[in-house]
Amino acid sequence: MKMRKTPMRTCVVTKEKCEKRDLLRIVRTPNGEVIVDPTGKANGRGAYLKRSENVINQAEKSKILERVLEVAIPAKVYEEARKLGEKRNDNT
Repeated sequence: MKMRKTPMRTCVVTKEKCEKRDLLRIVRTPNGEVIVDPTGKANGRGAYLKRSENVINQAEKSKILERVLEVAIPAKVYEEARKLGEKRNDNT
């Protein structure tokens, strides 16, 4: 049986390459809305963050997502990212 290649993505804060399933995807949709994409398949421009509260806090403080996605990021996006990051960390 052939081994499947594991998709790797880079965290915009730490610049660390991780498996896609270990990261959160934040997406700017074609209509300009910013959402957290738990499926990793939403349409639009995406940026990846590690599922760590420290990394999410650092992203919020440095406004790196605003630069990468070229749009203002509402606070509710960071809150949702923290919740999803916690859920994933509980399951691992």
